Amino acid sequence: MSEPTDPRASDFVQSLARGLTVIQTFDDEHPEQSLSEVAKRADISPASARRFLYTLESLGYVRASGRQFALTPRVLELGFSYLSALSLPEVMQPHLERLSREVGESVSAAVLDDRNIVYVARVPTRRIMSISITIGTSFPAHATSMGRVLLAALPETDARSRLEAGSLKSFTSGTVTEVDALVAVLARVRSQGWAIVDGELEEGLRSLAVPVRSKDGAVAAAVNISTTASRDSVDHMREVYLPRALETAAGIERDLALM
Repeated sequence: MSEPTDPRASDFVQSLARGLTVIQTFDDEHPEQSLSEVAKRADISPASARRFLYTLESLGYVRASGRQFALTPRVLELGFSYLSALSLPEVMQPHLERLSREVGESVSAAVLDDRNIVYVARVPTRRIMSISITIGTSFPAHATSMGRVLLAALPETDARSRLEAGSLKSFTSGTVTEVDALVAVLARVRSQGWAIVDGELEEGLRSLAVPVRSKDGAVAAAVNISTTASRDSVDHMREVYLPRALETAAGIERDLALM
């Protein structure tokens, strides 16, 4: 056997490279794949594809639904591969910027990652929370308006099982943490098509969220407008912000339908 020409070749970890190749097989044209499709696109055996997918699923980077596999928002931690595959942030950003200018408030978009939401796009106007929110920031879904919109899009049994899967953190005295109460809240959100959360994630923080659907009709993300209790009443948010948020979601959906 000849010596490697690159002095670093002996440090090359082939299994890691193949694992990254498996992640890279998911893109805008292949957001979901079967095991055989992954094996073919990654140029590996089905047995190897099975091991890599099981490992990635165990680590939370891939989810399985029947025989189909897809990336999860956790891949954001590896360098925004998820964002490239989803294409949502690029489509959303100009719409979010327009909405933020219209209402003069911070506007964001997020997707659901199991029991949490992950921010994928944002237009901040000022800091209104005690922590800074950036792309990739995660919050428990039960205490956020976007999380409730995204949970409400799930079948009730699925939403309930996620809420029951672990403890529900109480962030303020107003945070709803009882599962049956949250299921009832989600039913109302599912019926009306939007959510307002008032002071449940942080005292004085108010947020309104609406769903964004992909061209197949499934809820792909949520868009929200965040403000403070000292600036806007809940009635003002419902009467003024809600119509504009719904118009923004509709605009994003029209663009997604063209992709």
